[in-house]
Amino acid sequence: MNHEPLTLDHRLDNRVDNIAVLRGTVSNDPQRRELPAGHQVAQFDVATRLVADARDITVSVPIAWYEPPAAALGMVISGAEVLVVGTVRRRFFRVGGATQSRTEVVADSVVPTRRRKRVAVELQRAADRLLAG
Repeated sequence: MNHEPLTLDHRLDNRVDNIAVLRGTVSNDPQRRELPAGHQVAQFDVATRLVADARDITVSVPIAWYEPPAAALGMVISGAEVLVVGTVRRRFFRVGGATQSRTEVVADSVVPTRRRKRVAVELQRAADRLLAG
């Protein structure tokens, strides 16, 4: 199984039908780890709100952020409100002889929502990618 991250350049080689944009609160401090090929990944969860049948529901969304810039990752702490732009991916892996899966958002960018200008830039980039597809 391939654990190599999909780079933004790789995804842009194909039609852009898979763009995820979510706003929520970081639920846990990012856990950084190094993959066998030497790439860094930070993993954390973002709690976001859905409205279904006139009820508010909070869901936890797993985020995988490959090669995050150190300065940007430093702003991603538990309790921070962020905007995440990326793609949805389901990956499969083996644990104890059994195949399991996880659906997550692979982040292209994570921005604290208090940085309004940067949030606007990231939203415009996502819109431009969708319209170009």
